Amino acid sequence: MAATLDNPPHPKPASPLAAGTGDLAAPQLGPDGSHRLKVVFVGHVDHGKSTLIGRIFYDTKSLPDGKVEQIQAACREEGMEFEYAFLLDALLEEQEQNITIDTTQIQFRTETRPYVIIDAPGHKEFLKNMITGAASADAAVLLIAANEGVREQSRRHGYLLSLLGITQVVVAVNKMDLVDYSEAVFDELVREYKGFLAQIGLEARTFVPISARNGYNVASKSADEMPWYTGPTITDMLDSFEAPKLLNDLPLRFPVQDVYRFDERRIIAGRVEAGTLKVGDKLVFSPNNKTSTVASIETWEAPPKSSAVAGESIAITLTEQIFIQRGHIGSHETDAPIESNRFKARLFWMGRRDLVVGERYKLKLATQELEAEVVSIEKIIDASTLENVAEGRNFIARNDVAELTIRTRGALVMDNHDQNPFLGRFVIVDERNVAGGGIIFGGVYTERGKVKSENIFWSHGEVTPQKRALRNGHKGSVIWLTGLSGSGKSTLSGALERELFALNMHTYILDGDNVRHGLNSNLGFSPEDRVENIRRVAEVARLMADAGLIVITAFISPYRVDRRRAREIALEGGADFIEIFVDAPIEVCEQRDPKGLYKKARSGEIAEFTGISAPYEAPAEPELTVHTDTETLDESITRIIDFVRPRLLPELSPEI
Repeated sequence: MAATLDNPPHPKPASPLAAGTGDLAAPQLGPDGSHRLKVVFVGHVDHGKSTLIGRIFYDTKSLPDGKVEQIQAACREEGMEFEYAFLLDALLEEQEQNITIDTTQIQFRTETRPYVIIDAPGHKEFLKNMITGAASADAAVLLIAANEGVREQSRRHGYLLSLLGITQVVVAVNKMDLVDYSEAVFDELVREYKGFLAQIGLEARTFVPISARNGYNVASKSADEMPWYTGPTITDMLDSFEAPKLLNDLPLRFPVQDVYRFDERRIIAGRVEAGTLKVGDKLVFSPNNKTSTVASIETWEAPPKSSAVAGESIAITLTEQIFIQRGHIGSHETDAPIESNRFKARLFWMGRRDLVVGERYKLKLATQELEAEVVSIEKIIDASTLENVAEGRNFIARNDVAELTIRTRGALVMDNHDQNPFLGRFVIVDERNVAGGGIIFGGVYTERGKVKSENIFWSHGEVTPQKRALRNGHKGSVIWLTGLSGSGKSTLSGALERELFALNMHTYILDGDNVRHGLNSNLGFSPEDRVENIRRVAEVARLMADAGLIVITAFISPYRVDRRRAREIALEGGADFIEIFVDAPIEVCEQRDPKGLYKKARSGEIAEFTGISAPYEAPAEPELTVHTDTETLDESITRIIDFVRPRLLPELSPEI
């Protein structure tokens, strides 16, 4: 059955690790309009987390009427002593194993405001669930038992909170009754764990000595047992945390769920995950970077709206029909997200198999799904010792925390996590299971709205490209040579220019080194700088082709997405774009090594060198491939001339 507004397809389920999914993705409102603060409770198994949460519910009178009596009666029937932890043990399996195995989400409120408690498991085998629960939290309560002290999981949980960007943290030092409410024990534990947190860039707002079983310093002070402690209780600390920033106040992020045809209209359906939009807004859709204006906002079985806010599932129509598909992200031009096929991330791996450099996995972010691979591993952190164990390893093992560089097969639309968490979190799927999750950092934003004013328009001269083509005897075009260093691009470009010039054609070579002497002298060789280097070259090539020249470029241009953008830039300017893959095995290129670059790269003198320490993505469908390892220079040039010459001829009937 065809999809229509009356019969929309079932949306594909998103991972609970991905931002914007689940009922707790957005700040929730209490009955009085106040925001529910989402607080994740984490701690080593048996450190009393469930007891603390049960005690909070009991002391704040947040339990349904008769709930406590019901549990007490059940305990008497079983001959068991009543425990506050039983208030949360709703699953029989949890009681049998005596550990929390799932992520429980429960609401309660103090006199100040409402809360959502996210009860995350503490057992090492269920760290995946802990990450799932903490991914959407605004704050955290981290439990450590005074009688056991700082354990491996205590350190690991602290590191994971830091990894997820949770900065509002209170440490509850529980079971003080088992150490005779010793101030010395408490102070030593604070000293040790505070030092650990400082190493990972996380600072707890405070440490609170508590006895969850007895309710001391949970919701009320305990002056008799711990007179030496005069600080806040746990609920006092929760009330002191800042409310979450409204998603409406963040830049617009509108992931496209699907596109339907209905009543001869193209309906773009999705959910506003951050920001607001209204009829008349000009939107840019990434990764196409196509713009159009919102003509209408519609909802299921309801009248059209004039605006929509974060959390609303809507459908929009546009004044100008542009190509959009599932996975594209709508935003305002002034606050557009990052678009790249390489990014840096901090990742926690939970897969049964190792995450291996170079192997293909599926990456999910919002409605985007792309093939991805790890390009390099910068750090693998032992979350207990904070030692970097990455040296000599090309894989990330289960429960490892790592900093790494990821490359996707196509362009990924994203945000840095600290700027917009919704597009700053992603998951990796291995063998159809969510196996890892992470956050994005260090990406470079392009300030499109500031660079391009609405008052800037393309200037069309009276001398048209058709007139130039008729006068010159050929069209302005871009011939893009791509290949490894040493593959023969520069040699071919020089020979090609000579042959075309001999045919009375107007040519010019844009060489990689020459461009970096001037126009791109401020750029290095990082992934971000490589992207900008190719973008500038493509824009210059477009202008030169518009002037009627045949522009020959000789650039490694290692990433497919960048070459695709170069093609789009040329085509938008009306110029033909011919991609030629100069193919030679890396062994041959390294033997040639005309500039001695491979030797320097092998010795570590050059970082991020294509083919050695940085990847090269061969063209998937180039217009032409020449094999410089098996063909002579004359053979390659002859093949190129035979291919490009017919495409360079002007139209038979140009409009003059």
